[in-house]
Amino acid sequence: MSRPADRAHRSLPRVLPEIRHRYGPRVHVVSTPYAMSLLARLCSPATAQPLLTELIRRLYTDLLSHVVSAEFPLAAIDAPTRMAAHHSEARLRGDVIDPAARAVCVNIARAGTLPSQVCYEALNFLLDPARVRQDHIFMERRTDRRGRVVGVNFAGSKIGGNLTGAHVLIPDPMGATGSSLLATVRRLLLHGKPAKILAMHLVVTPEALRAVKRSRLPVTVYAVRVDRGMSPPEVLDTVPGTKWAKERGLNARQYIVPGAGGVGELMNNAER
Repeated sequence: MSRPADRAHRSLPRVLPEIRHRYGPRVHVVSTPYAMSLLARLCSPATAQPLLTELIRRLYTDLLSHVVSAEFPLAAIDAPTRMAAHHSEARLRGDVIDPAARAVCVNIARAGTLPSQVCYEALNFLLDPARVRQDHIFMERRTDRRGRVVGVNFAGSKIGGNLTGAHVLIPDPMGATGSSLLATVRRLLLHGKPAKILAMHLVVTPEALRAVKRSRLPVTVYAVRVDRGMSPPEVLDTVPGTKWAKERGLNARQYIVPGAGGVGELMNNAER
């Protein structure tokens, strides 16, 4: 008779190392010392290519590990290890991420191209590669004469099939106004009902989080850092989300403060 699985490897914890906030249960700010150190270096004016690309790879690899561990389904395994040739009980029994889970990474060109590719490649090692896909959406922010975002312009998309039942990841580094994210989600929902829609930002603002909440779209937001640098000093001294209506992370031109300074342009060595 085979032995039961070691209790230590069953019902694995799904506790996120997130900061305390009051934005609601669909927001997770995973500000670990490791990620914040990498992000601080990414945002430094001294950081350029090729270091910038490598930092983004490492940040999204780390963020993906938290998202998958917290959100993806588990499955019990009972599989031999290499030691099974020497001992019949050398079997690994316990919980792992279900390899049969479906995952779709959505590339919002251009800042989301590398983050989506990083997540797509990593998920191919974790899940059955036949159940992992990458979709592409091409858009740009539409602004008024004052430079304020008033919407998005779609240039096209490549959705590779139905999304029903899939875990959909939208890795977009800067969550400024939320307009690109919400436009993407609305476009994706035309292709079925995903199991979960998970936005993955390096930096997000209170304004973007408010926009997501008001939309009532089924989106869960993960971010490494929440930037509310335009808020009054007394607001900055409160737990994030306590005085949400007074929190500000965007300047008059809707750039994030402290922000990172045009990540999409920096990634592509384009003029800003």
